[in-house]
Amino acid sequence: MTPCLPATIQTERLLLRPPQLADAAALFAAYTQDAGVAHYMTWTPHVDLAQTQAFLEWCVKAWEGGRCLPYVLTRQGDATAIGMLEARLQGHCVDLGYVLGRAHWRQGYMSEAINAFSRVALALPPIYRLQATCDTDNLASVRTLEKSGFRREGVLASHTVHPNISAEPRACFIYARCRDR
Repeated sequence: MTPCLPATIQTERLLLRPPQLADAAALFAAYTQDAGVAHYMTWTPHVDLAQTQAFLEWCVKAWEGGRCLPYVLTRQGDATAIGMLEARLQGHCVDLGYVLGRAHWRQGYMSEAINAFSRVALALPPIYRLQATCDTDNLASVRTLEKSGFRREGVLASHTVHPNISAEPRACFIYARCRDR
């Protein structure tokens, strides 16, 4: 059974919504070409707008399939995309990934988005667990997850290749937030 996550989630300052092909220029400007933002990601910085457009085409198709829901983050009252939160549905578990444009770092936007998503997702009967991994050196992501109510469960050795750091898989922390019982 695939949970029925909403197409939009609102917070006090943000709107999480499905991606649109028209978001490409804003995402390219905000972060897809930024090497600093891509540092701990599993992708390399985009060299041109066409790469971001192709990525958004994949995101739109992913929504249609319903197993992977990449939400675009915008500020309330401003339709400009500033980041994304991806929810990968895995039965009773949702695996999260996220990214935010550098101009919006250290403002609490991502923890606000993750918190809102978590409340909505964990209220759905089939979902019991949300999880996310981050490189053990990515202290900003560690803080974001902990501020969002996630608990560190351990270290996954040689888990994820971060091509902007190394061609070899690196250790990652595994974090989870589970439904209260």
